[in-house]
Amino acid sequence: MTTRSVTILGSTGSVGCNTLDLIDKNSERFSVVALTANKSVDRLIEQALHFRPGIAVIGDETLLPALRDGLAGTEVEAAGGASAIVEAADVPSDWVMAGIVGAAGLKPTLAAIRRGVIIGLANKECLVCAGAIVMAEVERNGATLLPVDSEHNAIFQVFDFDHQHSITRIILTASGGPFRTKSRDEMRHVSPEQAVAHPNWDMGAKISVDSATMMNKGLELIEAFHLFPLEEPAIDILVHPQSVVHSMVEYEDGSVLAQMGSPDMRTPISYALNWPQRMKTPVERLDLARIGSLTFEAPDPERFPALRLARDALRAGGAMPTILNAANEVAVQNFLERKIGFLDICRLVEDTLDSTEPNEAGCLDDIEEIDAAARRKAKDLAASLH
Repeated sequence: MTTRSVTILGSTGSVGCNTLDLIDKNSERFSVVALTANKSVDRLIEQALHFRPGIAVIGDETLLPALRDGLAGTEVEAAGGASAIVEAADVPSDWVMAGIVGAAGLKPTLAAIRRGVIIGLANKECLVCAGAIVMAEVERNGATLLPVDSEHNAIFQVFDFDHQHSITRIILTASGGPFRTKSRDEMRHVSPEQAVAHPNWDMGAKISVDSATMMNKGLELIEAFHLFPLEEPAIDILVHPQSVVHSMVEYEDGSVLAQMGSPDMRTPISYALNWPQRMKTPVERLDLARIGSLTFEAPDPERFPALRLARDALRAGGAMPTILNAANEVAVQNFLERKIGFLDICRLVEDTLDSTEPNEAGCLDDIEEIDAAARRKAKDLAASLH
């Protein structure tokens, strides 16, 4: 059996930890080459001591001395800083998990893509911020991009790329988050703790808040536009509270193919990790008789304006999705720090979109300039709401 060498960008986050859990249970199939984290130095040290990669990188350079101390006496190289994370992505390996949350994952993901290897993409912001650039690099370097988000992974599993002309639409499912049945007045007073408490999925704080606003589904809409050869009107969103049907593909004969499973990120991760073969996982098996019923409903655009904002940004094109993502990251951070309210998140994003002049994004430098300008504007607007 050939061993697949693996790099994990964002190893201490939810996706990274689940990836390492699968690797640990299948250690004869995989070897870990590089691990990176942003601030969770203790967990990174623990992972590096267990999996013994060639290099472990902490994004926050002030934590590099602690990383070096923790790995002293081992053969694991310790490094720190954003540039070191990009260098780790460039270390030779067969497979890379792009699991860094936010726009910070763009440069290291591109570095891995330029090596022409298999990328498990769990960072939706890469395609939201720079979809055309990223996909052009995938094509130019012969890389393979495998979506890890449960929804896009589900579509990938049932999308017939050889007969894509027969596909009429894809349907992204959404749990609706923890506030699906709350009124806007009730949502006005929710706390960060309530927003992070997702009913079905175990995710990090930023992604959980995005789920609560449904901005995550808006970002996934933009991501799907780049991943699959369909126009924006052919991408639908449907609320499915049980999170059993992870997404669907509709064909011209009326058939709708769905991928189902228990809500556990190890399923889509395992599919990408061992692609094109499948592998056993410890995931709880789906028991439809016990679940009893599956329900679906259209998303409420009044209570969840993030979906409209994302669709409008995609239709506008150019740099608008980059601005959308940057403003959302700033807004979510301000909410988590209790500086703005929950409903202020989408308000802040919309105000940033309305007040930022969208330049064309022809290269990565353009993206970075537009992203930085949008963040400055969003921070100014957030300060006015404090």
